Amino acid sequence: MNAETKISAGAKAIPVAKGIPLVGNTMEMSKDPAAFFVRCYRDYGPVYRVNVFGQKNYVIAGPEAGQFMNSKAARAGLRSKEFWQDFVDHHGASKTLTGVDGEVHQKMRAIMRDGFSRGAMAGRYHELTDIIDASITRDWGGKEVPVIEAFQYMIVHMLGEVMTGNAPLEYVRDIRVNILYILNVLVTKQRPGFFKFMPEFKKAAARVDELGESMVEEFFAHAEAGTLPKNLLGDVMRGHLNDPELIQKRDLKLVLTGPYVAGLDTVANSLAAAVYGILKTPGILEKVRAEADELFAKDVVTEKDVLGLSYIQNCLKEAMRLWPIAVAQVRTTNHDLEFEGYVIPKDENIFLGTSVPHFMEEFFPDPMKFDPDRYDRREHLKPGAYAPFGRGTHSCLGQSLAEVLMGICVARLFHRLDIALESPDYVLKTKTAPTPGPAMSFKIKVNGERNPAKSLRAENLGEAA
Repeated sequence: MNAETKISAGAKAIPVAKGIPLVGNTMEMSKDPAAFFVRCYRDYGPVYRVNVFGQKNYVIAGPEAGQFMNSKAARAGLRSKEFWQDFVDHHGASKTLTGVDGEVHQKMRAIMRDGFSRGAMAGRYHELTDIIDASITRDWGGKEVPVIEAFQYMIVHMLGEVMTGNAPLEYVRDIRVNILYILNVLVTKQRPGFFKFMPEFKKAAARVDELGESMVEEFFAHAEAGTLPKNLLGDVMRGHLNDPELIQKRDLKLVLTGPYVAGLDTVANSLAAAVYGILKTPGILEKVRAEADELFAKDVVTEKDVLGLSYIQNCLKEAMRLWPIAVAQVRTTNHDLEFEGYVIPKDENIFLGTSVPHFMEEFFPDPMKFDPDRYDRREHLKPGAYAPFGRGTHSCLGQSLAEVLMGICVARLFHRLDIALESPDYVLKTKTAPTPGPAMSFKIKVNGERNPAKSLRAENLGEAA
């Protein structure tokens, strides 16, 4: 044992969560991971052990987990490599941002920071509204619209045009299938390894690989011509040229297609959850429409205007609280790790249940109610209470970008369309794989158009400065 770990002699015994013989806690966790972690936190406290898919895993949960993830002890005591290694190996890459720590992780984040920031949208909000309008025309014209799928096409269109200069809409289904299999089989391991040989996955993976190859070829051509754009993928290619060991050539396909993989499911899930909360909860729709209509009465929309959508931004925060994407983060211990009087051994898998306080009355009174006003009451600012984008060094790099993208999407959608749930008593069905959120079956009714499409004028950044 390393002396630096300073383990207490009288460490407490770690409780084991009760489960079903042989399968342990697998079924309960798979059904509703957020509720599972909350139940176990109530029963066993902030540290306990679970049996999932035949594997022994430790858990740190609750507000204690949120505060711990921001500590020096977490940075020194936890690593990410094992959780992502099969994913990296599958792509023949050397590393991915989510699977490295320390100095390498900091350097990679620095290269990608500008491209994943809301600053990447500066002066382009008129383009975003045109993209949303095109998406509305293309995918929201039917009487019943599958919400997740429609948002997935919208997100790929937006991310493609703005972050990469290309909107590969013909690859959306392939990206979606690829994410489903990769996360279930290679990352969370909720499905056995032979699933990666399924024809559906092999076809989708080949298509996404084809997309990656074309993007690498395109950006090498930009580099040779001296025309690399100032966007995320241009920054990645410059990072590769400046330090070929940090971002290796064999990593480029994975990194260049990364924005689609990272944003397709997560952003679409959060947007769909917000739409459900807005339509389901009395008194909210009218406020959202009023704020959206006020925004688009303007000829020019800026970042400040989108961040100023206080009620819509509150609705999005509440959707991410009730339907969190990052239910738990997974790490491996670097050494025997002492926490709250318990000792978790070296090289053990550990779940960090940072979303548990989202569902605790101590932090959010009446926690299952969709209540955007919570954020005016600042309930989410209690220590360790709120972690929609994860915690610690691996917290979502694109969270500030997500704020403006989701804000303008919700505002434009409710400004343009008169939408409603299929029936007033509809209760949202959810899924847990590949990421938690509304089920693909979630549909809304489009009753008609509230306001016609009207293009905005471009912001004059020189005047704004």
